[in-house]
Amino acid sequence: MKKQLLFLSALLLTIYSFSQNTTEEFKPSGDVQFKVFWNYHTDLSQNATKKSAFELKRSYFGYQYNFSKNISTKITFDVGSNTGGSDYTAFLKAAQLDWKVAEGVKLSMGLIGLKQFNDQEDFWGYRYIFSSYQDVYGFGTSADLGVNAEFIISKTLKANFLIVNGEGYKNLQDQDGNQKFGGSLVFEPIKGMTTKIYMDAQPTTDSKAITALALFAGYKASDWRFGAEYNKLNNGKKYASPAVNHELDGFSFYSTYVINKKVEIFGRYDQLNSNTLTGETVAWNIAKNGSQIITGIQYAPVKGLKFSLNYQDFSFDDSSLDNKSQVFLNAEFKL
Repeated sequence: MKKQLLFLSALLLTIYSFSQNTTEEFKPSGDVQFKVFWNYHTDLSQNATKKSAFELKRSYFGYQYNFSKNISTKITFDVGSNTGGSDYTAFLKAAQLDWKVAEGVKLSMGLIGLKQFNDQEDFWGYRYIFSSYQDVYGFGTSADLGVNAEFIISKTLKANFLIVNGEGYKNLQDQDGNQKFGGSLVFEPIKGMTTKIYMDAQPTTDSKAITALALFAGYKASDWRFGAEYNKLNNGKKYASPAVNHELDGFSFYSTYVINKKVEIFGRYDQLNSNTLTGETVAWNIAKNGSQIITGIQYAPVKGLKFSLNYQDFSFDDSSLDNKSQVFLNAEFKL
């Protein structure tokens, strides 16, 4: 009898101890986040009116909170220029709930970060200097209102499917109420190599939907990386501006060589093209078509702080336009 009581007592203590450890294994917590993009640049372009300037191009402020191991939320404000007036207007960039509903399956809802060019942007690695191709030329947006589902299919393959408003995070849903549908596949065939295909479509009041296609491949070694992408937009002047038979497409190539843990050099080449409409003699986007070149060096003295001295040049396809030639000193500081 005494042995049974001792056994039961030990079992109860074990269960109690296990339950305590289980409840204490995870503690809800959160943290404040911020990121700032600053630069000074001088304009070497012919006939440039603004020769130099200090700029604060972007400031992100937010908070991330973990309710449990599987459920978290975050809110982020993007402070930047507004075509309506102020150069420092605060926009709600993200207000999303992330829920790992099953092994290898995550659901995101609210004002969410999108997957159209996130892998390309991470591989490029210098968002504080220059946006990724699709972002800067209007092929898509980094955030929107909607739902996204991510699936880890295997160690080398993952996918996502999304339904969003399609107008981006700075605009409400339009009167048509047509959502954008899209998705991507990311495949890593060998260590260090990433490939991706992304497609989306948004119906319009016209018979033809705005569609976007993105193809990406990148390889990363211990001291260098190289990425290449091809992007195409159909029936739109940009992702949220429908225009039947208007097309944009182009390539982007970028590479980085890591000298040491603090110093690396990089380069990038973009090309933007547009089609010529029936009855016209020049491409519809001729005033913006051309080639972008960026080259520079980055120095990261401590975690959370980066500096870059770089040269940026844009050559227009329209020979009557002066090329843009600028030297930048950029900085990013974040928590």
